[in-house]
Parts: sequence; C-alpha cells; structure tokens
Amino acid sequence: MPGQQKRKRDDDPDPVAEPRDNGMGVADTLARLNEASPETDDSTKKSSGEMARSSKKRRADGEKTKYPVLTYVEGRLQSSIRIADLQGLLLYCFADGIAPQWIAVKHSGHVRKVVVLMVPGLEIGMFDGTIPLKPITAGDCHNGEEKVPSGDSIQENDTSDDRRNEDFRNWKEGLPPPDRSHRYNPRALSSDTLPEPLRPLSDMFPHVWPVKAPGDNKYNKVHSPLQAILMSSLPKTKDDSSRKGARPPRVDKSAIFKRTPITTFISSLEDLRDSEYPLHPALLGSDAEKEQEVESRRRNNRSAEDGWVDTDVANLDAGIVPDAEIESGSVTAGRKILSLDCEMCLTEGDKSELARISLVGWDGEVVLDELVQPSRPVTNYLTQYSGITKEMLDPVTTTLADIQQRLLTILTPQSILIGHSLNSDLTALKLTHPFIVDTAIIYPHPRGPPLKCSLKWLTQKYVNKEIQKGGNGHDSVEDARAVLELVKQKCEKGERWGTSDASNESIFRRLGRSTRVGKSATPGEGRTGAVVDWGSPERGFGSQATASIGCRDDNDVVNGVAVAVNGDESNPSIPGGGVDFTWARLRNLEHLRGWCNRAPDPNNANASTTLVSPPEETTPTTSIGDSTGAAPVDNVLAETVTQTVTDIARIYESLPPCTMFIVYTGTGDPREVSRLQAMHRTYREEFNSRKPWDELSVKWTDTEEQALKKACEQAREGCGLMCVK
Repeated sequence: MPGQQKRKRDDDPDPVAEPRDNGMGVADTLARLNEASPETDDSTKKSSGEMARSSKKRRADGEKTKYPVLTYVEGRLQSSIRIADLQGLLLYCFADGIAPQWIAVKHSGHVRKVVVLMVPGLEIGMFDGTIPLKPITAGDCHNGEEKVPSGDSIQENDTSDDRRNEDFRNWKEGLPPPDRSHRYNPRALSSDTLPEPLRPLSDMFPHVWPVKAPGDNKYNKVHSPLQAILMSSLPKTKDDSSRKGARPPRVDKSAIFKRTPITTFISSLEDLRDSEYPLHPALLGSDAEKEQEVESRRRNNRSAEDGWVDTDVANLDAGIVPDAEIESGSVTAGRKILSLDCEMCLTEGDKSELARISLVGWDGEVVLDELVQPSRPVTNYLTQYSGITKEMLDPVTTTLADIQQRLLTILTPQSILIGHSLNSDLTALKLTHPFIVDTAIIYPHPRGPPLKCSLKWLTQKYVNKEIQKGGNGHDSVEDARAVLELVKQKCEKGERWGTSDASNESIFRRLGRSTRVGKSATPGEGRTGAVVDWGSPERGFGSQATASIGCRDDNDVVNGVAVAVNGDESNPSIPGGGVDFTWARLRNLEHLRGWCNRAPDPNNANASTTLVSPPEETTPTTSIGDSTGAAPVDNVLAETVTQTVTDIARIYESLPPCTMFIVYTGTGDPREVSRLQAMHRTYREEFNSRKPWDELSVKWTDTEEQALKKACEQAREGCGLMCVK
C-alpha cells in the first residue's frame, strides 16, 4: 500500500491495533492538569474502519487534505526501538529514508512539519508507578508496606545478562524462551491509569514507547542522544556495496577542511597514560610527580639500571620553535618529524626484544634502518610478522645500546616521533620521548577505546593503499611511511578527519538536499530546520540549521518552538510560514532530578547535558537526589513534572495541522554511570602510575565492572511519545 509499510520483526504478527485519531485539539489539556478526566463510554469509541475513514479526508488550513496517520503494528518486538529509529521516521517523511518497520505511516507525504522535543528527566517508570511522582501515604500502603509495581509494569530492572541466563536455563530444560514483548512494545496511554501529572499526555499521544539510547554495552558507554537525532550518516554510494575490505571514507561534499599543525595532535599526558606509554620526565610537572614516576619505573624494571634512557629534553617548553623560524602555513610548525616502526622477535623467557628499527623523515627518506641483535638467545623470529629470519640476524652485531645512543643523537627537543601504537616500539627500545603523535589515537576506532584500528586497515581506508601484503611479514620502512601519509593527511584535512564525525553530516544539511513539496513550495527549495535550546545553540549542533533560537528557560523554549514552526516577521532567519523541522529541549526536569551538576547555563547550550560522558559534567554536586538513585519523592518532583507536561501541551497547541510531534527523553538516569566512570578513571590513573595495589585509593574489580555494566544498560533505557496533530 503506497505510503504505508506494515512490516514487523516477527513472522506471526498479531492483529493490527486500532489506529488512534490524534487530530483533536487540546483546549482542555491545561485544565486537566489538576483534575482527572471523565471516563470514556465504550459505546462512543469508533471502530478501526470508521477511524480510518474519518481520517482519510479532513480540512487543514481551509482545504481538504489526507491526514497522515501513525499506526502501531502490534507485534512481538525483540528489542526496544532506538533514537536512530526516530531519526529514520523523520527521514522517511521528509527526505530519502526508508519506510520504518516498527510503525506504519499512512499518507507520509502529507506530513507538513516535524517537531522533535527532547525532555531529559522524564522516565518510562513514571507512567506505571515504578517511579512514584508523589510521597507514599498511609492510604497507599497495606500493613505498613509500600506497594510494589506489578509484573506488567513497563520498566523492569533485569539486564541483558539476566535475560541471557534465563534463556539458557529455559533452553536446557526444553522450554521456549519467555515472552518479553511487554518490555519492548509501546503501552497505550489512558488518563484513568496515569499519575495525575502525566494525564494530559493521553490527550496528545496514544502510546508511550521504550526508546533505547545509543551506546556500547561491551565497553560500558552511553553515546550522545543529541547526536543520534541531529547527526546523520552520509548516504551510501554504489561503490560501497561492491568494494571489499575497508571502504573509503564518505565525505560531505560541502565539508571545509582546515590545515592544522602537527603540534595539535601531540598526545597529552592522559592519552599517553591510557595507552600505557613509558613517560618522559619532561611530561611531569611537580617534583613529587617525578619522584613517584622514578619509583614506579624502578618497581617495573624501567629505570636506568635496567637499560632505559630518556631523550635530552629538559622540559616541554624546550620543544617550542620561535615563530620567526616557522615558515608561513607550515604544518610541521618548524619541528623535526620522524616516523618510527620496529619489528620484534621472541627470546628466552618468552621476552619480546627489538630486532629491527626503521626511522623515516618527513620527506619519506630513510634516516635509520638497522637490524639489532637481541641480548638473549632467540626462540622465535616471528618471521610471518617481522619478516626477519635467522640468516638475516646471525651476522648482526649491533646491540640495543648502540641504537639507543644513535637515537639520543638524532632526537632533539624539537623532534616529534610519530608511529602506530608507538608505546610497544618505545618499550622495545627502552626509550622515552615527550612528543608523540600516535595514529592509533588520532584515528580512533569507531567504537572508541580500548579498541584500536590496525595500520593496514587505516592505510587501506584513508590512503587507498595496500600494505603488509604477501607472506613475508611486515616491512618496517613501509609501515613507517604509511604512518607518515596518515599524519600528513590529518594535518591537511583537520582534526575531524578520520573520526566518526567525518563520516556523518548534520541532519539539517541532509534535509536541505530534500526538495519541499506542496503548493507553497518554491521549485528546488530544500527543507529548512531550526534548533531551540538553552544558551547559544548556534555554537553547537545548530550551527548548520536555518535558524537557531537561544533560550534562558523552558518557557522561552516553548515560545521559541512556536516562532520556529509558524514563522516570525521580526526574525529574518526564519522563513515565512516557519521551518519544516524543529528540534528543541526542555531542561528544568533534568536539573531538578540532579542529572546535571549545575543549572543549565543560559549562555551555553552545550555546557551541561544528560550525557554520561564526561562524568564530571553529569555528576550532581547539589540536587534533591543522591548519586545512585532517583530523586526523593516529594511535591517538588510532581510539580516540576506537571509544569513540564504543561509545556509539552503548550507546544502541541502551537503546532499547525499535519505536524508530526515526537517527544523523547534521551537517556535514563545517568548518575550511577557517572559515579562509576569517575571511580574507574581514578583507578586507571593510579594504576597506570604504577602505584602498589594496597596504596590505591580506588580498587576496580569485577564487582565494580559488573555494576558499571548494569548501570550503563539502565541509563540507556529512555522513552518516547509520538503523534500527528
């Protein structure tokens, strides 16, 4: 059926649920904030056929039109929908997106505008009483005990590990897997069953949906719920499906590259510690830190007595080149760039020792290429990786100490060493240097650390060149030159190159390529968009929007959405008749619940968010709640939820007909994730500084790891509501 896709995720779908007509006004919405709505007589309900017929042709702005209808197709979903699915719904209606499988959209081409509202702090547990919105009173208890939500509640506290264990037990006993469709399917909203502050939502939305925020359960991460809506993957090309191996990066044709000096990419002390680099004394500021590092190196056999050397760099300022000596526009910033790669072999005691070193200059010429005789008898030449054989190494008399002395001569305070996972090479060389550029860091893995992309994959993807071919092992000169090309490309294209940001584009740019339709549309005119948020949204995700409206509070956001959607003659950035797509955010509730560590800064829209990374931006310092659970239940929470629902209703009332309205919460409660991540960061810093275990202020064990995993899964559980006015 054109404009409607009723595909589901299972092979035995249940009957289609009755579509709900959301074309009604909400004149009584605000009045119902303080009183319950009357019960609906079943005899007044329309059948699904009558409902469909009534929505086929209706008047909008004085003319008849086919009203878009969102119809939830009842099924047994095996997972929650994602924020990316909400973006897919938007792109299906307004751009080149494919039809969603989780919801049917009738007359999608008649959606005139889309408004997406983010409301962090609103949780799905509020809808069924799992998270109470008022204090427990004597009338709510039985025998002095608090009521516990039934098993039919929307939110459950089990994790994916719990579910897998339950599935395994059922499998062992020959039982079918349990039906968890109630966990993932949307729940119908009824004013009779909703807490009083939430009842007006049932006038606007037919269901509340479990919506999962992006993240990585394996590495305990929650990703940005803003980026999941406001950033879109670049369209695929025909070559993407036919090419084997790493695909070339997709680049936004309108992207502007900025030449960047290599000094921008020098690894910080924190990056070096996270990657387990041996630290040069010049990196450490205070004498206490230096003494601690000396003791740590002594304990870990990395001292001068163990054959380790440090390059002759007194302090970090010694590497600075005067501006007068830097050629205009130079990406090397007057520094001496050397690309390093080493090959190793195994010796007695299963030790890895240096067998070959290659050093290549910025011009690609070889500065040093030497075989090195290990200090212990070789047990495995690792020929398949190193390319080194017994015949090559037997006549060699050059030792590691000889190579160290040559490197101390070559490496000056103004030298920058570049390489791929250079920490292993410097460990083999028993050498430290403060100025490091690591392609494993500046070209991060798409899923983040501790994962790293291989040099072969990066070279194929970004340089379009094959290295390490054949069965003769690696060529360290070839690898060093590959690193050099990757670094040069990074300097030419800028900091975003080689990151996940480079393969994405703003949703506003993508919508801008989609031609508008309708009588009022200008031929070839693209879709327009706006961001309405606290502070100055034009500095962040709103930089590519048609209009950005900065706000000081949620009331400003409500008024700003009305202006963006309907137009404002006093604001020349907003086209006549308003923009096609608007993204906005209400923030009072997240602040009240302690999901950010301070009131949102009215001068900076991106100053504090509900994201769990970095933790210091989300760990509350003063809030009405503690750091691990929901805010205490008092009248303040109920009043704030009531006001937030009022604001949602006011936004709904301001929307013109045929507007799709999507509300999503972003994430669940991020505070426990923030606390545990901060704890883990402290542990890593102390552990990497080689502190003895019994002196660590924080000890990270499997217990804490599992607690973080569970907190991360719970923080990814959000909710959403959607309708067409």
